[in-house]
Amino acid sequence: MDFEMVMQELEALGKERIKKTYISNGAHEPLFGVATGAMKPLAKKIKKNQPLSEQLYATGNYDAMYFAGIIADPMTMTETDFERWMDAAYFYMLSDYVVAVTLAETDIAQVVAEKWIASGEELRMSAGWSCYCWLLGNRPDSEFSASKIASMLEQVENTIHDSPDRTKSAMNNFIYTVGISYLPLHDKAVETAKAVGPIEIKRDKKKSSILLASENIQKEIDRGRLGFKRKYVRC
Repeated sequence: MDFEMVMQELEALGKERIKKTYISNGAHEPLFGVATGAMKPLAKKIKKNQPLSEQLYATGNYDAMYFAGIIADPMTMTETDFERWMDAAYFYMLSDYVVAVTLAETDIAQVVAEKWIASGEELRMSAGWSCYCWLLGNRPDSEFSASKIASMLEQVENTIHDSPDRTKSAMNNFIYTVGISYLPLHDKAVETAKAVGPIEIKRDKKKSSILLASENIQKEIDRGRLGFKRKYVRC
């Protein structure tokens, strides 16, 4: 399938109700409002296709950009490519669920994620922390340095309350992910979650939401999911 055909297929799959939901979360025109699950049959036909992925991502159309992440071939992408994708990721559903997810399937993931965490930019920091969540939730514990992850937990504890909202959310998720998916530091993550306490996330025109990593970790423990790892990062 070529670029034009894919765009036509995505447009046909769009639904006004889903489009409104995406817009309420920060998306803006152009977009069609395609449910992520509805993209799967199309993705199966195409499989990985990096040139087509790049064409779709460059449209600025949210649905096309999301689909670009699904059919991307991450191992062919360079750090420069990921920086370019991040530059175009204008809200968290792109930074955390497209760019960070795609980066998590590469060998350069930790290096790039750490640069983003140190960048001081809200969405880059959010993507960096999110990438680590995708990594920890999928890869064997042996691939990570326990001292580095411990240091990152300390960084979260010391800076989360003063961070931008999207970064706060990703940091909170990092505590939770370490607590459930990285067994060597389960206890430290639980301690960190208790020390951090509730995190308030302000939302435009909506009521603030409160995040509490300690509660979420306990819920997953109660469900017998300690040590959980995803089979795949991307859908």
